Amino acid sequence: MLIEVRGLEVFAHHGVFEHERRDGQTFLVDLTLEPLSDRAGDTDRLDDAVDYGAVCERVVELLKGGPYDLIERLATVVADDLLERFPLALARVTVHKPQAPVPHPFGDLSVTVERRA
Repeated sequence: MLIEVRGLEVFAHHGVFEHERRDGQTFLVDLTLEPLSDRAGDTDRLDDAVDYGAVCERVVELLKGGPYDLIERLATVVADDLLERFPLALARVTVHKPQAPVPHPFGDLSVTVERRA
């Protein structure tokens, strides 16, 4: 069983450049989570599930923290924290930086970190 969250939007102040930290920008986060147990599919009980609402709250809290220079570090912090706080076998975290300071047009810029329990 996998839980996926796509496009969680968070305004935060990360980046190497002073203007990124001062002005902030929107980051998008994708999550793929594998619970330690599939019991929720049988029991229909939140107590047996990974509370993805609580997961999203924690991700927003982490992105609003820092600041971090690199989205590589940000994605690593999120993945490690989710594994520590929630009953997960896998946390795959992708952080997108749509307004990255790249001097050319681009469709997406992201970093993905995967951690296993």
